[in-house]
Amino acid sequence: MSTGNEFNRGFEPELFSALMTPHCSLSPTGFRALMLFVCLISFTTGIMFLRMGAWPVFGLLCLNLLMIWSAFRINFRRANAREEIAVTPFELRVRRVSHRGHVAEWVLNPLWVTLDQRVNDEFGIVQLHLVSRGRSLAIGSFLGPDEKSSFAKALLKALDAAKRGPALI
Repeated sequence: MSTGNEFNRGFEPELFSALMTPHCSLSPTGFRALMLFVCLISFTTGIMFLRMGAWPVFGLLCLNLLMIWSAFRINFRRANAREEIAVTPFELRVRRVSHRGHVAEWVLNPLWVTLDQRVNDEFGIVQLHLVSRGRSLAIGSFLGPDEKSSFAKALLKALDAAKRGPALI
């Protein structure tokens, strides 16, 4: 139902858009190959210890194998998380999806947003925060220091363009 008081912006050009996901260094095929290699080494070593009479070592190697497999499964599951950021002349939208599928979304006015960068002398940018009206929102946690620097420059450029206002054609 419309009250007639809404401001119809029509088409809002997107000044900036980014999709950030965690880095996943091992493909499913690489995972299978690694697990096959670790299984082979563990089984061979376990049989040698079993023949020497040290049978508990075989069980510990199996437990070790289970822990490695579990750690990789957790890592693969967490790789499903993502963070989306979009800037238009009228809003900055941050959408965060956790690895479990929980969605959190923030819509900010780009005129009031500043980008706070926490810099370490040794590593570079370690944290990025969007600050608006006294509230802070951490962004870009998936990125490394060099990626954060590049991302921050592009986001600042988009925020400056939003603060200049929409270009009339």
